[in-house]
Amino acid sequence: MTDNPTRDRWRKNLNVEITVRRTSSGLPVLPLATPEDLAGAYEDNLGNPGEFPYTRGPYPTMYLSRPWTMRQYAGFGTPEETNIRYKYLMEHGGTGLSVAFDLPSQIGLDSDDPMAEDEVGRVGVAIDSLEDMETVFKDIDLSKVSTSFTINATAAIMLAMYIAVGEKQAVPPQKLRGTIQNDMLKEFVARGTWIFPPRPSLRLIADSIIYCSEHLPRFNPISIAGAHFRDAGATAMQEIAFTLADAVEYVQSVLERGIKIDEFAPRLSFFFYTYTDIFEEAAKYRAARRMWARLVKERWDAQDEKSMAFRFGVVCGGASLCAPEPMNNIVRVAYQVLASALGGAQSVFSCAYDEAYALPTAETTRLALRTQQVCAEEAGLTNTVDPLGGSWFLESLTDAMEEQAGKTMDKIAELGGMVPCIEKGIVQKWIAEEAYQTELKLHRGEKVWVGVNKYRTEDGSDRLIVHHHDRNKASDKISKLKKLRKERSTERVRKSLDALKQACEGDENLMPYVLEAVKAYATVGEINSVMKEVFGEFKEPVFI
Repeated sequence: MTDNPTRDRWRKNLNVEITVRRTSSGLPVLPLATPEDLAGAYEDNLGNPGEFPYTRGPYPTMYLSRPWTMRQYAGFGTPEETNIRYKYLMEHGGTGLSVAFDLPSQIGLDSDDPMAEDEVGRVGVAIDSLEDMETVFKDIDLSKVSTSFTINATAAIMLAMYIAVGEKQAVPPQKLRGTIQNDMLKEFVARGTWIFPPRPSLRLIADSIIYCSEHLPRFNPISIAGAHFRDAGATAMQEIAFTLADAVEYVQSVLERGIKIDEFAPRLSFFFYTYTDIFEEAAKYRAARRMWARLVKERWDAQDEKSMAFRFGVVCGGASLCAPEPMNNIVRVAYQVLASALGGAQSVFSCAYDEAYALPTAETTRLALRTQQVCAEEAGLTNTVDPLGGSWFLESLTDAMEEQAGKTMDKIAELGGMVPCIEKGIVQKWIAEEAYQTELKLHRGEKVWVGVNKYRTEDGSDRLIVHHHDRNKASDKISKLKKLRKERSTERVRKSLDALKQACEGDENLMPYVLEAVKAYATVGEINSVMKEVFGEFKEPVFI
């Protein structure tokens, strides 16, 4: 901790010894912050909202104009059930949709694949073909809604389906709004829903970014997601570092195709988990904005201010939610929504308190949405821009966050970048080490998890009425898939898949070919199988 005359004078007048505390991720917390802790001039480190380096927000008025987009992550069982849930959320004030896919859809398996048994519709909606996507958005005007898709390995296929549904609704691609996660590098590290190796995966991502920059100007073709690094065990500083290091790889892969930075960077977005340490989380987002702005301007010489503006969405919940005393999760999520708003998020999804057990019910989902609405409408957070800006404590924490994340990024660069680090299992090892240390701290009681390792009661208060997965609906889904295969044009499917395979063997943009296969009602599994023949499969590295 740096020398500080004001703080030293304060210490001398104390009759008690002050122990330096740390944030959830281990950053030292100043016991008393003072003006001497601020670094740099206002214009250099902060600036006004909507101005470089965007520490105070990517837009001049932020929530003064409108609050963040309120999404609820939803999707379960069948497309029909998911459609009903979306309409329910919109009727209760939701301002954006967020699609959750089941595991088979995430890894390119059709519902009737033997490997998909007992997973169809369990943790999200089962999407096999364009027919399913049409059902999900039935009677929902895509020109009036923003949709987020949490999908990665099969992102290009799902994006093509959304475009096709828009066309069937007479909504041109130019009017489609939303975001598709489409971030494969973090999948190799933190989630595991991979199919192809990193390098062909990068090609698919670059193809979709370029395609969207040309045809879907209002759609974000990637949401570079630090969220899953964090839930896997990374610290807040690592979450920033790994996310921006991934972004470097994605940007470079597009630049190498001859596309200029300002032609696509304005549509890049980011995605994080917000945990309960309010000030650390707010500092995390402010540091990330500043780091991204400087990176884009100084490394790639971006001229468009929109290229430097760091826009992100968050999930409030994730691994911070627990099964014991689940009602405590309501409180956690409320504080996390607060932290997200103080950090300047553009989009927020708040988890339901029962998600440590199962997919949320309609009632718990509504309460999670109401949590955001209370924060936006009653707490006063939308009355001023960056209400904590200039706080001696927050600004010093933001500086510390940037410094530590920057050191990790430098180390990744020295090792050749994120792709080599992933292929060698280096990033995986770093996260595993942090996760292990966190578990030790929880076990020892050094890190408090209220209701889990401290203040826990055993009075049966964790009994809930939760959503139960209906396995019988998987049989109905498989029957509809078989019916589709009989009724579609087999010849059109075959031709579209042959053309896609040939394109994979070359260097053309694959999006038009994927879109044609989707329109022919080729299934996710069929499209994936064709690409896998050419690209192969990723094999997880073993590290010691």
